[in-house]
Amino acid sequence: MAKNDKVLSVLSLAMKAGRIASGETAVLNAIRNGSAFLVLIAEDASAGTSKKFSDKSTYYEVPCRVYGTKEMLAHSIGKDLRSVIAVCDEGFAGSIIQRLEEADINGKQ
Repeated sequence: MAKNDKVLSVLSLAMKAGRIASGETAVLNAIRNGSAFLVLIAEDASAGTSKKFSDKSTYYEVPCRVYGTKEMLAHSIGKDLRSVIAVCDEGFAGSIIQRLEEADINGKQ
């Protein structure tokens, strides 16, 4: 769980800084208007939701990662269950991507 904590703690900081869009409509708007720097899709999101946001992210050239469960993502930002979250700050997004890549390199121990 230590790897999860690093990503979720950055997500929590981004929320406190007001740099998060959560929920399908808000995330779609953030992707379309160029304010999203990273889209996180919950591992337990529906196939349709995953495809929709993966496709939109690809089209608008926004990095997209599948990470955590709806409950984990929601808890980290203090909201009800969330399938998708957009990080609307380049610094926070870069920090989360870096931590996700470190977790992959370290073999998800």
